Amino acid sequence: RRYGLWFRLRKLVLWLLGMYIAIPFLVKLCPAIQAKLVFLNFVRVPYFIDLKRPQDQGLNHTCNYYLQPEEDVTIGVWHTVPAALWKNARGKDQLWFEEALGSSHPVILYLHGNAGTRGGDHRVELYKVLSSLGYHVVTFDYRGWGDSVGSPSERGMTYDALHVFDWIKARSGDNPVYIWGHSLGTGVATNLVRRLCERETPPDALILESPFTNIREEARSHPFSIYRYFPGFDWFFLDPITTSGIKFANDENVKYISCSLLILHAEDDPVVPFHLGKKLYNIAATSRSFRDYKVQFVPFHTDLGYRHKYIYRSPELPRILREFLGKSEHEHHH
Repeated sequence: RRYGLWFRLRKLVLWLLGMYIAIPFLVKLCPAIQAKLVFLNFVRVPYFIDLKRPQDQGLNHTCNYYLQPEEDVTIGVWHTVPAALWKNARGKDQLWFEEALGSSHPVILYLHGNAGTRGGDHRVELYKVLSSLGYHVVTFDYRGWGDSVGSPSERGMTYDALHVFDWIKARSGDNPVYIWGHSLGTGVATNLVRRLCERETPPDALILESPFTNIREEARSHPFSIYRYFPGFDWFFLDPITTSGIKFANDENVKYISCSLLILHAEDDPVVPFHLGKKLYNIAATSRSFRDYKVQFVPFHTDLGYRHKYIYRSPELPRILREFLGKSEHEHHH
């Protein structure tokens, strides 16, 4: 019997080893697999929520819209109004919400990371915090995420963000508009802001939460990279990402961005290592494009346990935002 068990165990080990060796070749032959792993847009967590009903997530002052950035693309958008408008927002229609963007409150366009939807728990908690601090929060699912229609790509995600930004600007009058990207969303955010700066319509500030330098460096340091010591790791795993047209080059983009920049990063982030956020800050801080603008890096100590997505829990966050955005609002009005 012991022999039978040993035989089965050996078979299992050989099978696992075979799979381990086969996967890199599979990824190399089919770069779309690697793209799927970067986007994780097929992971719909939490599964059973109706994105048409933000109130089910405790967002009672939020309206669900659908916008159409391109002919075959429809994206689902949530707009949460600031605390001062909560009472008035009850039972109001989309038109009321759109007009509310013109009220004298700043707007934050929030760009979420990979996996899940605009209804993800930590995302919803952040909208609540920002709304209570007096901001409109507009967020959406990129094409291919949530109930948004289309196929994911870096170009497409950036275009969707640009479309929503322009949609906000058309309604928000002179109110400041800030862009907040988290994780993979930081890649979309810097792509977007670089384009906005190039066409001379920069946002009032950019906030990057748990950012990386570029997708190759992030993939190399990602905890799930069980292959990072595999011979030819770059050739097998990183080149297919580049082949799929995925760069998310935050380190390159910040050299072309001219608006205030705030970077938030937890030291115990297990997904995007802290040192990548710090490295990005160092690149931005020495970049000529930020000469006349404030660039700030706020680390959160390991003991706080904020990891990759819980910075919204920080009791310091309201003060950090008030001090940072207060200054960029000041720049905005002068």
